Amino acid sequence: MVYGNKLNFLWTLGFYLVASQTPTVPSIEDKKFIEDCVRAHNEMRRTVQPSAANMKYMSWDEGLAKTAKAWANKCKYQRKTCSEKPYQCHPTFKYVGENIWLGGSYQFKPEFAIGLWCNEKMIYNYSTLHCSKACGHYTQVVWADSYKVGCAMAICPQLQGAATAIFVCDYGPLGNYAGARPYTEGASCSMCGKEDTCENSLCKNEEREKLIKYPNWNPQGKAPQWTACNLLYIVCILLRMF
Repeated sequence: MVYGNKLNFLWTLGFYLVASQTPTVPSIEDKKFIEDCVRAHNEMRRTVQPSAANMKYMSWDEGLAKTAKAWANKCKYQRKTCSEKPYQCHPTFKYVGENIWLGGSYQFKPEFAIGLWCNEKMIYNYSTLHCSKACGHYTQVVWADSYKVGCAMAICPQLQGAATAIFVCDYGPLGNYAGARPYTEGASCSMCGKEDTCENSLCKNEEREKLIKYPNWNPQGKAPQWTACNLLYIVCILLRMF
C-alpha cells in the first residue's frame, strides 16, 4: 500500500512538473512581444556612446519576423543558410543581418537577450574599430542604417536541454560592413534625413516606419515539438529506487 502511494505520488509529481515547466513561446504577432523587441533595440540605439548623428529609429517588419521564426524553428545555433543569397531572406531587402541568443527559457525576455548582445560595447572601440573578442551582435543592433527588425523565439530541447530557448532577430538592411563604423559620431539627429524628425535622439520617419504586410512570404521552418522526456526520465529514475 505504501509502495502504491509512493508510485502514484511520483507519477503525479512528474506530470505536474511537465505541465508547470512547459515554456510559453510568444507569437511574432503578439503586440507585447513586438513592443518589447522594438523598445529594447531603440533604447540601445539612442544611448550609444559616442552619440550618433544619423541613428534611425528601428521599427518592426513582418517579413523579417517570419524569416526569424522559420530559422528559430530549425533550432540551429548558426548563421541561416539564406544569408549569402540575394533576396532569399526577405522579399525586399537584398541581404539581412542576424543576431542569435541561446539560453534557458526561464530567463528569456527580449530585453535580456538584446542587452547581452549590447554588452559587447564594453570591448568595442568606436574610434579604432577594434574589438578584443566578438562585437558583431552589438554593432548590428546599433547599425544606423538598419531600420527594420523582426524577432522570434522557439524552444529547442535537443540543443542543451529541455528548457533551451533560441531567440533570433533579423535586420534590414544588412549592417556590419567590414571596415565601416556602425554610425556617424555627432550631435544626436544632426544628420537625419530631410523628411525625418528627431525623437529621443533617433531619426524618425512615418513613411519608413510603416508596417508592411507580406502575406505571400512564407519561409520554411517547422516548429520544434516540446517534449517532456527529461523530466519524465527523472521520475523513472526515482521509480526504480522503490
